[in-house]
Amino acid sequence: MRFSLVDSSNKGKTTNLARRHQIGKIWHAIFFLSTATGLLALVTLLLSIINQSFGLMAVDYKVDPSTLSARPLEQLSNSELIDILKSNVSKIRLRTLEREKPLDQRTTDELLELVNTQIVGQKIIYTWKLHESIFRRAEIEAEIARDYPNARLEFRAWLNWQFLKNTMSSQAQFAGIRTALLGSLNLILYTILFALPIGIGAAIYLEEYARKDLWYNRIIQTNIDNLAGVPSIVYGILGLAIFVRALQPLTSGALFGTPAENGRTILSAGLTMALLVLPIIIINAQEAIRAVPDTIRQASYGLGATKWQTIWSHVLPYALPGILTGNILAISRAIGETAPLILVGASTFITSDPNGPFSHFTALPIQIYNWTTRPQEQFRNIAAAAIIVLMTTLLMINALAILLRNRYSKKI
Repeated sequence: MRFSLVDSSNKGKTTNLARRHQIGKIWHAIFFLSTATGLLALVTLLLSIINQSFGLMAVDYKVDPSTLSARPLEQLSNSELIDILKSNVSKIRLRTLEREKPLDQRTTDELLELVNTQIVGQKIIYTWKLHESIFRRAEIEAEIARDYPNARLEFRAWLNWQFLKNTMSSQAQFAGIRTALLGSLNLILYTILFALPIGIGAAIYLEEYARKDLWYNRIIQTNIDNLAGVPSIVYGILGLAIFVRALQPLTSGALFGTPAENGRTILSAGLTMALLVLPIIIINAQEAIRAVPDTIRQASYGLGATKWQTIWSHVLPYALPGILTGNILAISRAIGETAPLILVGASTFITSDPNGPFSHFTALPIQIYNWTTRPQEQFRNIAAAAIIVLMTTLLMINALAILLRNRYSKKI
C-alpha cells in the first residue's frame, strides 16, 4: 500500500510536467506564428512598393526626341539644349520663358524639362505594375498595338537618378524629390539639435538630482510619461500657435534681417518636431541612466569625484548606448510624421531647395501624401518610389546611430 502511494504521487508529477511542457509548446507556436505574421506583412509591404515602382508604360510623343538630336537629350550640354529651344519654340513663347528666367541662367535639369514639356510633349497614356509587365507582356503589347498604334512601350524604373536629382513638377515623368529629401534631412538635423541636449539634460536632472519625494518632481515625471502618448496633431497645433505665430519674428528670421513672409519655416517645423520626440528621448535616457549600476557612482565618490564629475565621466558614458537607442526611436517617429508639418506650413509644391533655417520647405511624407491624392496612376508610381527613398534614408540614419551605439558599447 505504501509503494502504491509513492507511485501514484510520481505519476501525478509526471502528468503535470507533461501538461506544462505541452502548454509551453503551444505558446512557443503562438510566438513563432506572431513573428512569422509580422515578417509576412513586412515582406508584403515591400513587394507591393517595389511592384508599384517599376513597370511598363505606354508613351506618346508630340515630337520624337531622336529627331532633335543624335544623342539622348540627357547627355546634351546647356548650350545645346538652348539651341534646341530656340529652333523649335515660337518667338512669343520664348520671350515669355526668358521673362520668367533667362535661359542661360537655368540649370541643365530646368532646360531639359523645358525641352520635354515645350517641344517633345511626352504624354503617358497608361502604366502597368511590375508583375503585370513581367507576366502579361504579350497581352500589353497587343493591346497597345491595337488601341494606340502611335504609342511607344517603354520599361520605366520610377526610382532612378533623375528622380533623386529633379525638383517638383506637375508631370509625374519629370517630377523628383530633391527638394523634399533635403527638407526632410534638414528637418531631422534641427530636430535632433534641439531635442537631444534638452532631452538628455532633463533625464539627468530627473534621475540624478531631482528628489523623488517632492510633489512637483512627481508631476513633471507624470506629465512626461503622458506626453509620449499625445497624438502628433496636438503638437502641430502647439507649434502653429507658439513657433509660427507667437515667435514669428524669430522663426521667420526677421530678427536677423532675413526677409520672410511668415513663420512657416523649417525652423518652426524643427522646433515642433523636437517637442514631439522630446518625451521619447527623455524616457529612454532615464531608463539608460537608471540602468547604470550604483556601484559605479559609489566607486567614483570614493575616489573623491564630485557628483557632476561622476555623471560626466562615468554615468553618461555607460548610459550612452541606451540614450542612442532612444535617439533612434525618436528619429524613426519624426522622419515619418505628416500632420504636424501640414499645420506648421510644409508646402505641397515647391521647387527651391532649403538654404537655411528660415527657408520654406516640404518633406518626403508630405510629398508622398500629395502624390497619392492625384488621380493619375503615374503619381502613385512615383509615390511608391518616394516611399523606398524615405525608408532607405531612415535605415541609413538608424544604421549610423547603431554603429555609434555599438562603438561606445565596446568601450564600456
